Amino acid sequence: MLAPEAALAPLAPPAPREPLTSLPPPAPTLAPLRAAAAGPVTRSLRTAGHRLRRLIDPEFERQYERILERLGLQNFDPFGFNVGYARYVLHAAAWMYRRWFRCRVEGLERIPPGRALLVANHSGQIPIDGMMIATALLLDHDPPRLVRSMIEKWAATLPAISTFLARCGQVVGLPENCRLLLEREELILVFPEGTKGISKTIDRAYQLEEFGSGFVRLALENHAPIVPVAVVGAEEQYPSVANLKALADLVGAPAVPVSPLFLLGPVGLLPLPTRYHIAFGEPIRLEGEVDEEDERVTEHVHRVRSTVQELLRRTLERREGIFR
Repeated sequence: MLAPEAALAPLAPPAPREPLTSLPPPAPTLAPLRAAAAGPVTRSLRTAGHRLRRLIDPEFERQYERILERLGLQNFDPFGFNVGYARYVLHAAAWMYRRWFRCRVEGLERIPPGRALLVANHSGQIPIDGMMIATALLLDHDPPRLVRSMIEKWAATLPAISTFLARCGQVVGLPENCRLLLEREELILVFPEGTKGISKTIDRAYQLEEFGSGFVRLALENHAPIVPVAVVGAEEQYPSVANLKALADLVGAPAVPVSPLFLLGPVGLLPLPTRYHIAFGEPIRLEGEVDEEDERVTEHVHRVRSTVQELLRRTLERREGIFR
């Protein structure tokens, strides 16, 4: 360890350097070759992108440009979201939305401008339902809107996957994260059922689990309206007949579902092409303070849960079949 006087001693000025009379010859570089090769590759990728967007939807090309113009190609936001990265994922999400699940959406006009909480039922073993809700707001809402989905804390511990989710705009569902997003007038998607909702077996399809109460206090604190959302179709994409809870606890996962589809091998990993029906209800504006008594908060939770359940019931009644 240096003595105090040594640590504070001024540095001696550097010795003067002799001026260079000539520059050394540049080292060989592959930059010109790489630049020349990048031209055709870049053009090929762009052409492939145009063709893919036309294949997804004749209108997707125009909407894709609107999305990029609306969101901007900034580097990163405080949560790691990157439009330049997420736009590639958008192509896959748009194909699933338009072609695989053939989503039918109603009530997008009910979403108010500015901050709001989208409160939806959760199902399907993996969170494709959240992806389809977010894609609906990008492709079919005018103007396109970005949705920030709240994910479970355990997802942030998964290597690579946690980075992927952050780059695509997902945020760990902590109250402080929600507050910051609402202050930025963003749209937040929450699933109050949590992992219990997403890991339901098929015999409990469309029966809501109990809702947590955190979203109510966030809505009260930030004066954010709540938009109920019903998703029909996700329950059948991976029909689960059992949940291996002991194995889930052993590996640290929220659930380990058992689906007959898994008997098909790698093909069984694909979700069934069920038709998604997504319904947005009328906004609910809660009255009260953030420090409301628990009983009052519970009343608000029951009101929102009942609204989502009723929206689910009506959407199910209008459905003609799992694949229609």
